[in-house]
Amino acid sequence: MKTFNSIALISIGSLALLAGCSDSQAKPAKPNIVTKDSPKAGVVAKIGDVEVTEEELIGEARSDLYELKKREYDLKMDRLNKLMEEKLIGAEAKKANMPTEQFISEKVVGKLTTSDSEFKAFVKEKKIPDEQLKEHPEYKQRITSYLENQKRQDKVQAYLANLTKKVPVEAYFKKPTMERVQIEVGADSPIIGKRDAKVQIVAFSDFQCPYCSRGAETMHQVAKKYGSKVAISFRHYPLPFHERASPASEMSMCVKKIAGDDKFWKFHDIAFKNQDKLDNDSLLKFAKEAGANEAKAKECYDKGEFKALVQKDMEYGNKIGVRSTPTFYVNGQMVAGALPIEQFSEMIDEELDSKKN
Repeated sequence: MKTFNSIALISIGSLALLAGCSDSQAKPAKPNIVTKDSPKAGVVAKIGDVEVTEEELIGEARSDLYELKKREYDLKMDRLNKLMEEKLIGAEAKKANMPTEQFISEKVVGKLTTSDSEFKAFVKEKKIPDEQLKEHPEYKQRITSYLENQKRQDKVQAYLANLTKKVPVEAYFKKPTMERVQIEVGADSPIIGKRDAKVQIVAFSDFQCPYCSRGAETMHQVAKKYGSKVAISFRHYPLPFHERASPASEMSMCVKKIAGDDKFWKFHDIAFKNQDKLDNDSLLKFAKEAGANEAKAKECYDKGEFKALVQKDMEYGNKIGVRSTPTFYVNGQMVAGALPIEQFSEMIDEELDSKKN
């Protein structure tokens, strides 16, 4: 075994030397691409005689590019906040003849503590199992540190808000926005809220997708927080490798047809909580639990009354750029993935503010 290791190390070392030191090694061929100024607006490349537009180039990568721009913006804002601490709070600390960090700690933040009720509320909100907390006692300290850091940030932000009330900080970079898509709320789509609400959220979801289950919970939080200001509609996007997602979608629409939107959402919640039990018998049981007539639900499902509608939703999703689940559109701006309510709230608040102006 010792001999094998020695030989292996010598061989790997020799390969590394060859790979790292040979200047004459042939380089792989690459397409010949030259960078030039565009001959006309909107054109970003030319392949042969064919001009490539910005729209064609971005294509399905639209949400990925937006996320990159958003990360860049967030990083710049984090840096700007740090500089505000150094310069604005630093100036106040200088007046008090104190180091900045000491001034922040003593005059801005003060003593930070986390109560047992705050800890339990966080654990409940994040659905952290009791078994995990017992197996990893260090989690409590991590959670406590996280909560106290959040409190520190809130207090610093409040202090900065007061300092900049009369003389605002000027930022010469803008928050990126996702290109809006004209979204149709399906005529038969189940909806929470009013169709004329200021903010329309359209969810493309899959009953067998675990991330969709999280997204569904977030949508309930959104509905509770914003009430009549927001409408949430559901469109079906069962992924092909989730064999029971399409049947669940079809049964959900049977429930809607028989018992109305409220019962659809009840079925929706039951199905998401039982994603490992979406066989036909269970779906019929869920329909009955949701409040639909069992015999009518079975007849509707057996006839496949909503196969075409589910397929139509999928085709529409493909057309507007849905590639994964869950995917949401907030007034036409795409949000891919089961993001926390804070990120939805940021977008919704901006949309509501824009409606005031």
